Amino acid sequence: MNTLSITLKGIFFQPIAANLYVEGGPLFMTLILICLLVSLAFIIRGFMNANKSLSLAYKSLKLAVDFGLLGLVMGFFASVIGLISAFDSLEAMGNVDPAMFAGGLKISLLTATFGLLTFIITRIGVIVLRLRLKSEANS
Repeated sequence: MNTLSITLKGIFFQPIAANLYVEGGPLFMTLILICLLVSLAFIIRGFMNANKSLSLAYKSLKLAVDFGLLGLVMGFFASVIGLISAFDSLEAMGNVDPAMFAGGLKISLLTATFGLLTFIITRIGVIVLRLRLKSEANS
């Protein structure tokens, strides 16, 4: 009973996003997060330069696209590395419980999911910025 209350207390007082971040592996999740933040910074810079210099705005747009794509590729790369290590562990252990195998698959897919989220957020920002730059070029 005491162990159950400590476990539930730990689960309910920790944010879910932080749990997923740590479970996905801090190295690759941090690199993907950096790609997301840099791409958002370039999108914001593109919006700020839309009125001043269209060439700088288009450069910012291209860099945002590149960093969003890098976050996506890094997510899938980390997922493949996680799957390889999971299969190595399965091979070493022999007969494995399906629940353990499913847990390993979930963890390996967290980085791919975060990479996809990074790409989607960046892509939405890029689409809005392109629409803004087209309206500025037509003016």
